[in-house]
Amino acid sequence: MKFHGFSIFGTVGKTSIFVTYQGTMKFLYTLLFLTFSSTLFAQSDIERFPVFEDCKGNTSKQLEDCFYSALYAQLKNNYQHPVKNDTLTDQSVTIRFEVDRDGKFVLIRTDAFKSSLKEEMIKAFSKLPVIEAPTFNGDATFMQFILNVPVPMKESGSFKVYSNSQSTIDKQNEVKRKEDSLAFAKANEEYNTIISDQYDNHQLRSDAIIPLSYQRYHRYEAAMNRVGNNAHTAVKPYTFNYVDQYFDLEAERESLLKDRKTWLGRKWHNEHFFELAGEDYWVVIDPGVDLQVGKDSRDDVTTYNNTRLVNVSGGIGDQITFGASIQESQARFPGFFERDVISRAPDGGNPGIVPGRGIAEDGGDRIFDYPVATGYVNYKPSKYFDLQLGHGQHFIGDGYRSLVLSDNSQPFPYFKLNAKFWKLDYTVLYTSLRDVRPEVTADDSFRTKFMTHHYLSWNATKRLNLGFFESVLWQDDNQRGFDFNYLNPVIFYQTVELETGSRGGNALLGLTAKYKVSDKVTAYGQLVLDEFSGGSVVSGNGSYQNKSAYQLGVKWQNAFKLPNLMMQLEYNRVRPYTYSHNTVVLNYGNSNQALAHPWGANFYETVLIGRYTKDRWYGIAKAIYGERGYDVLTDGDNAFYGGNIYGTEDDRISDNGNITVQGNISNFFYGHLEAGYVINPASRLKVFGQVIYRSSNPLTNNSVVRGESTTWLNLGLRTDIMNWSFDR
Repeated sequence: MKFHGFSIFGTVGKTSIFVTYQGTMKFLYTLLFLTFSSTLFAQSDIERFPVFEDCKGNTSKQLEDCFYSALYAQLKNNYQHPVKNDTLTDQSVTIRFEVDRDGKFVLIRTDAFKSSLKEEMIKAFSKLPVIEAPTFNGDATFMQFILNVPVPMKESGSFKVYSNSQSTIDKQNEVKRKEDSLAFAKANEEYNTIISDQYDNHQLRSDAIIPLSYQRYHRYEAAMNRVGNNAHTAVKPYTFNYVDQYFDLEAERESLLKDRKTWLGRKWHNEHFFELAGEDYWVVIDPGVDLQVGKDSRDDVTTYNNTRLVNVSGGIGDQITFGASIQESQARFPGFFERDVISRAPDGGNPGIVPGRGIAEDGGDRIFDYPVATGYVNYKPSKYFDLQLGHGQHFIGDGYRSLVLSDNSQPFPYFKLNAKFWKLDYTVLYTSLRDVRPEVTADDSFRTKFMTHHYLSWNATKRLNLGFFESVLWQDDNQRGFDFNYLNPVIFYQTVELETGSRGGNALLGLTAKYKVSDKVTAYGQLVLDEFSGGSVVSGNGSYQNKSAYQLGVKWQNAFKLPNLMMQLEYNRVRPYTYSHNTVVLNYGNSNQALAHPWGANFYETVLIGRYTKDRWYGIAKAIYGERGYDVLTDGDNAFYGGNIYGTEDDRISDNGNITVQGNISNFFYGHLEAGYVINPASRLKVFGQVIYRSSNPLTNNSVVRGESTTWLNLGLRTDIMNWSFDR
């Protein structure tokens, strides 16, 4: 005991409560008087706990224990545990509530690992009776409580009390502020009131980004493409909160939970590795891997990928969410992919660029060492707007490929503005890109260019969606920097381009469409116009200025009446010279990678995909056939045939007479079979096996393409947060 205060201990059931009072001598004398008049107790006549009917007549000391006992008995009578004969231990529901001045129980928050537990506790709480209100200094007041309720509830059970009356704490602090010296005038003891163990799948209800994953997203689109809803599905990545409007993420997660009682069992099979949440914040952290080992039959090489990563996601309040991932990797790829990596080598001596990942260092013995970092902060000022600053990847379209903007390129810095209202979804991207080729490097620095992209999605009817896009790229020449002419989110860029000089920017325009034939069948398409010349199209003379591309596709959900089977058929056709530019830096690319289709231009392809999901199991079958037009690059023929978007149009083969496909024509076939099992649906850790067959047959072998057939067997354990595109 100290002269200026004393400590009081009490128990509720098996739970200890510790309350500390500090005050002046006058307050001490008052408490000593009460001690002699009755017994030492946890509350005084100044403050009184709420009173149940069965607790009337109890002394002040007994009211607190009686309140908790009566409340537990009432909840037990009302609560119906959702699982009969449940033997699981370590289950609980945390409830935060207050008893108001009218003696009514007001529920503030309920948290539980399973939504079914939470729902039953809410029902039980709603049946609590009105009781005598708590009082302070004789006047009715309110009290707040935070209790942890172990479930199933038992006859001899009790609560774990995190905090009793918040009003009591506030009033104690008020006494301190009046009596303490100026130096401690605002001192308080709020540390013990901070609760950090209330994580309840906050991520699934937040505006955090769902990492881009083909296997993950096709599940959501089945629900989002139902006839009559107002979902917009083209702009990706999605947020959890947006998807949850159409697809029950919590129900899916709960259906995949395994009965694991140990900490390790839960973390390996069900939960994020680290989960932290309080009243106004939440954070989850997952370590991850992308470990693969395989065999390339043609090059007789043992392949592998060794990625270690950390993935973080969180939120502060209702308006701010954030996320980040850091990856460090070493890999030896199959021969066809290794040559693709090397062909994109940047200036400065590094051996290559891994598509979709970034610049790779030489690890020796055909090994590439490549890091990847992504991150974002999202601010939602209202339910209509999202503002996002980050470094990552984007995808626009409903197909497997995108001719508008895809995740084929490595992550890049961006600022994103999104507005959803009425039947519209409007997205603006401001980005910074790089050209890393030796021939354009200046002063040992990569060339910088900028891009602004607009996409307006309109649900014209309950079945038909139309999308309109325009994007412009410009280079950082004459110390131009980010041209503020392009900040206007509704400007027509073609007009701006003319004002800034015809060679100052590269504008693309286009249209997307989606039609819901039924709840199960959706048709979609894209049309891209790059320096489109109406006269050239009408004349039909094959002008190189007729730069255009289109996509047609259809998705069939629950195909052949088999639940969770999705079939997809897609056709893509891109004319030569599309995405390239007379100013070479202004091509539609980033760090030697196409921003749209990985094949660049001058090709057509047909894609057939089947995806099946059963609980945690999944299977993928994919077949791609196409024809591609490469440059010849032999016998003195160095002309540009329009396939490589980094080629210069000054070297074009002809002004007219250009066709799709031309040049060094090659047939292409890609077959892919994969089966896997999701180990942890929270972190997206999965184990898989895949067999890939790839074949190309050009007219002429050269440094860019050669005739070859490869079978690649690959096994892996990976955290599914980024796509791999080996079909290139």
